[in-house]
Amino acid sequence: MKIELTVNARRRSVEVSPDDYLVDTLKKLGYKSVRRGCDTTSCGVCTVLVDGDPIPSCAFLSVRADQRAVTTVEGIPETASALAEEFGQTGADQCGFCNPGIALTVHAMQEKESDTDDETIRRHLVGHLCRCTGYQSQHEAIKAYLGDEK
Repeated sequence: MKIELTVNARRRSVEVSPDDYLVDTLKKLGYKSVRRGCDTTSCGVCTVLVDGDPIPSCAFLSVRADQRAVTTVEGIPETASALAEEFGQTGADQCGFCNPGIALTVHAMQEKESDTDDETIRRHLVGHLCRCTGYQSQHEAIKAYLGDEK
């Protein structure tokens, strides 16, 4: 079946099977930042935004994205670049595998929350696992990034 979706503000048509997941459809369309991690919605690596909300694309059927807006990290280059800079400054970046999902979640948090205190950051990042650096340096990098944005 054919679906129509808007990916990073670009209208796309794609043939999908009823059981295709969005992670696979986005990869098929050439979006390299969308990664497969656990396939159980537990790690956050496959996070993308659908209509502005972070979702695990490994469990989101592509047909559900029909006529919806999808954002990958390629669609938020300013946020991703500034956050990557802070990750580097605080030593929060080692392999970088989890970074696109985290960047998208931070972007969505900024759009939806007026107060981005420590608890709000923790609440939004609860579904993201990092196998390298742990969370304190990431939290510090996100706070530094958000401080630059205010």
